[in-house]
Amino acid sequence: MFNAIKHKIATLSSDIEYYLARWKHSRKLPALEGRDRNILNTLKKDGVCVTTLADLGFNSSSEMLKAAYHQLSQMENPTNEHLNERLPQIYTVTGIPEFYAWGVEKRLLNIIENYIGLPIAFHGLHLRKDFKSKHQFGTLLWHSDAEDRRIIKIIIYFNDVEEKTGPFQYLPRSLTPFFSWNYFQLYYKLWKSSYMGINDEQVKSVIPKLAWKSCSGLAGTVILVDTKNTLHHGTVRTEDRSTLFLCYTANPPERPDLCTQYWDDTYPRVELRPASDAVKVST
Repeated sequence: MFNAIKHKIATLSSDIEYYLARWKHSRKLPALEGRDRNILNTLKKDGVCVTTLADLGFNSSSEMLKAAYHQLSQMENPTNEHLNERLPQIYTVTGIPEFYAWGVEKRLLNIIENYIGLPIAFHGLHLRKDFKSKHQFGTLLWHSDAEDRRIIKIIIYFNDVEEKTGPFQYLPRSLTPFFSWNYFQLYYKLWKSSYMGINDEQVKSVIPKLAWKSCSGLAGTVILVDTKNTLHHGTVRTEDRSTLFLCYTANPPERPDLCTQYWDDTYPRVELRPASDAVKVST
């Protein structure tokens, strides 16, 4: 009992420090252009904003795309067709300059800092192939991430994604406001799963399927999502999908141990720079 009380007090103290830090940093947040302010407002409202590389207009996009398609062409064909659950093929590409340059575009960092509300850390990038699947498992289950209190992950599609290709899917936060009955039901189910994820039927019993949002899009679609506070998953697919994942948190994050996968040996690394912890981005 004493240890439980001690833990709750420590958690409360940490939360107070966090909100105080955000309040102090609110006066230092970088200014945003109008189009970037629209992205921020959409993130605050729904937890997700869908745009495109063309609409973002970053100078680094062209070289990043060339590097992505080159690296995808170099990936070995996995011998996993016989498996019932085919895990994604993931490569860490944080050390490739063309990818890294896109991830630290100043306008992008400014949007993310305004959303997170604190100096941010860019942890790196994963180039990823997801394979055909017949049922939900792993990240195909509905879940939330745990690296920090607020997380921005960016997903870039490298092929056209529709229902058969398994689009990213989420529940708009307006449907699950904090402390609402919907929120309690869904996160109680998630807690019962030991935060490993819940399936479509469990979500459907709380939020009707018609209210779920699927992010279909052409190659070059860009999805910004707060994966901590927005319940989300990848969907079952009948065709493979190729994507790039980027991860940003506050500096430092609440759970730095969960962020090392973007630069350590968790996945095969491609042309890595010298190993280090997250790339710190302070403004």
